[in-house]
Amino acid sequence: MLDIAAALHTWCGEGRDFAVATVVGVGGSAPRQPGAALAVDTAGEAVGSVSGGCVEGAVYELCQQALESGESARETFGYSDEDAFAVGLTCGGIIDILVTPVRADSPLRAVFARAVATAATGGTAALVRIVDGPPELLGAALHLGPETGSAPTPGSVPKTDADAAEGPYAGEPPYAGGGVAGTLGGSPELDATAVAEGRALLAAGRTTTVTVGADGRLCGQPVTLLVESSVPPPRMLVFGAIDFAAALVRVGKFLGYHVTVCDARAVFATDRRFPEADEIVVDWPHRYLDTQRPDARTVVCVLTHDAKFDVPLLERALRMPLAYVGAMGSRRTHLDRLARLREAGVADAELAALRSPIGLDLGARTPEETALSIASEIVAARHGGSGAPLTGAHTPIHHEPGTVGVG
Repeated sequence: MLDIAAALHTWCGEGRDFAVATVVGVGGSAPRQPGAALAVDTAGEAVGSVSGGCVEGAVYELCQQALESGESARETFGYSDEDAFAVGLTCGGIIDILVTPVRADSPLRAVFARAVATAATGGTAALVRIVDGPPELLGAALHLGPETGSAPTPGSVPKTDADAAEGPYAGEPPYAGGGVAGTLGGSPELDATAVAEGRALLAAGRTTTVTVGADGRLCGQPVTLLVESSVPPPRMLVFGAIDFAAALVRVGKFLGYHVTVCDARAVFATDRRFPEADEIVVDWPHRYLDTQRPDARTVVCVLTHDAKFDVPLLERALRMPLAYVGAMGSRRTHLDRLARLREAGVADAELAALRSPIGLDLGARTPEETALSIASEIVAARHGGSGAPLTGAHTPIHHEPGTVGVG
């Protein structure tokens, strides 16, 4: 649902009633992953998608029914057969959909309003919902803010949409105290377990489902939770202000990264050369990296292929928990670089994380083609892809979402 947060934030601010259909489970070659959503308001306006078009009409009707009944419902869509009027997925996959009415007078409304307000402004938060389990709990939700300061207790919610969209809930992450809003409606232990699971997945920037017991333990009647994470964009650090870097900046922005270009040479590291970069830094690469706190979603691309820059930079980068570290250069340059890094004390286990020569073998020649090659390797590393052609392969088209990359 947080993938359409900007639109839903606007709807909440306008006081609209709406229903949200969210993908909560997939099987086979499903077109969308858990968290993808379609919302419909009382006037019939729709935003988002759950299948890329295959079952949108049927899901649209389910949303309208949920608005009328006020009840959450779960529906499964599988393969559509040769009947031209059958509703289903032509790709052969299966998706489970949870449809939840979000009325202005519902206690759930305030929790949703907080979640979409945070996500729409790029804040850090998670929305945890019961997507399978006891019917009376279906659709119940918690909103987790960042863990800083004192936290409100589970069950605390703002009184109105205005409370959720203004004051401490606007702009920077809504919970200045890093709290929990809402309740799943079961035992207090279930809320506590949901908060713990949600925090762990939020820290990794993941959106996925997890099954726990209704009593908060891993036994007893099962309850499936969907945890949707909203986190700031991951970072791409590009070292070396060259033409290839300019192309990589454009691709990085297209993939949703916050892109920084760093070079010690002020004449090259300029706004004019990199107008699409979020940040341009004139400093020695290793010195700049020493001032940063990259996380497990950060990618580092070293394009300088100059030992005086590369070696001290990679010596530090390879010892950080990064998503990806790649370095440009020929195979001869790579062998020389490895020797220098070993002399600097970098262990073979650390060197194994280095992607060099950087990128996948696409036969790339131009800066744009090379940027595509690098970006392809980053995406493959993020999702566990092989980089091999899909034609003739017997591997899954879609991989289980990983723990790094765009949130």
